[in-house]
Amino acid sequence: MEFPAVRALDGVSIAFASGEVHGIVGENGAGKSTLMKILSGVQQATSGTMKLDGTPVLLHGVKDALRRGIAMIHQELNLIDELTVAENVFLGREITKGGLLNRAQMVSETEGFLKQVHAGFPATTKVKDLSIAGKQLVEIAKAVAVNASILIMDEPTAVLSDPEADSLFELIAKLKEQGTTVLYISHRLVEVCKICDRVTVLRDGTWVETMDAKKANPAELARLMVGRALQDFYPPKVPAPNGNPILEVKNIGGASLSVRPGEILGLAGLVGAGRTELAEAIIGTRPIGQGTVLIDGKPVRIHNTKQAMSHGIAYVSEDRKGLGLHTSLSVVHNVTMANLRAYGKAVISLQQERKSADTWKSDLDVRVGDLNAPVASMSGGNQQKVAIAKWLEIKPKVLILDEPTRGVDVGAKREMYNIIQRLAGEGMACIVISSELPEIIGLCHRTVVMREGKVMGELGSNELNEESIMHLAAGVEAA
Repeated sequence: MEFPAVRALDGVSIAFASGEVHGIVGENGAGKSTLMKILSGVQQATSGTMKLDGTPVLLHGVKDALRRGIAMIHQELNLIDELTVAENVFLGREITKGGLLNRAQMVSETEGFLKQVHAGFPATTKVKDLSIAGKQLVEIAKAVAVNASILIMDEPTAVLSDPEADSLFELIAKLKEQGTTVLYISHRLVEVCKICDRVTVLRDGTWVETMDAKKANPAELARLMVGRALQDFYPPKVPAPNGNPILEVKNIGGASLSVRPGEILGLAGLVGAGRTELAEAIIGTRPIGQGTVLIDGKPVRIHNTKQAMSHGIAYVSEDRKGLGLHTSLSVVHNVTMANLRAYGKAVISLQQERKSADTWKSDLDVRVGDLNAPVASMSGGNQQKVAIAKWLEIKPKVLILDEPTRGVDVGAKREMYNIIQRLAGEGMACIVISSELPEIIGLCHRTVVMREGKVMGELGSNELNEESIMHLAAGVEAA
């Protein structure tokens, strides 16, 4: 398949072979999304030619692309929460019998698709009851179900644990054996080099290089993506602070931890370990049941985010677009949303709101031309900066960041790490929940490892390595 790309991509041409796993990498804004939207029928090219099996084609929408065997797994989930997994998988192509839905057959076939992606939940589960990782597995199962000859995967492992990602890689290998072409978009450069046959680097809408992925290395790909070498990817760690904890959690569902002012505490574990649930219990959006939260050594009762804010605790959700931001609203309105009282009671001062947003734009290097532009128009990295600014507005003592670099490019990750360390250096206690072990190791002073809702152990900075974390996360004895 050949794709001489549109003018917006500045004369890019790429060829994808049958049965090839082809990586597409580049910073946000490099042109990856434009390329994939045209290829999957979301939008049409204004110039250039797309050929499928040597024949020029013009796709008339997503259904036309699916009919021709092209399917895409989007990074942003496209599921209906109130429907079951089976109903989502067969949405728009339902199986009927005698004019009625044949639910039994749809459930049966979906169970097979879920087995292929190693999902641990039944097809009758409502999507709203699944974790973010579970929903991603449903998206992957949907794509497998249409038996596509060309499958586009956009950041498919961003919310998956290492074992779940390994299961996905096994599935990709099977699809490749069957002759399926997989276009693999990821900011995780290590896995691109691991599973892809070839990799294409895009930068600023232009083609940079296509190379043998097995001969590439992450450092070289990162240099090609940003046009320069990335030195000191993680900022140097400052000594861990001493003193009394500002936040203590005691026996909430079997989990206990503490964090001091100026400390970066990692929270690691496999998907489903209970890390997000613990964070939600701390901020009051999930009932605690038993256990205690202490602020400055004093027990507090927190039943909602408003009370959490009053105690100086802020939480940046892993679900950036679903829970963290109102993407249809402007940057200004998103930044000031959690702190509107500061801008007036009866009448909100729009001038003061904009001034504050402009300050955060400068302070966090949010790259947006117009602060009144909707957040949906921004890259993932800049959206994440807005989500952080929203909660920094309340001047928290404790900032909990859940998967803070999910779906952001390598350059934006580095910026995020610098922001987190700078906040800790200013005395803020930071809790970083992450499925990326190099991130935990490179950034945190201490790390608490969870499994099945319980804390399995704590590792100091000099004990942190991937093997020790995984032993605790998987519940096995260290060698």
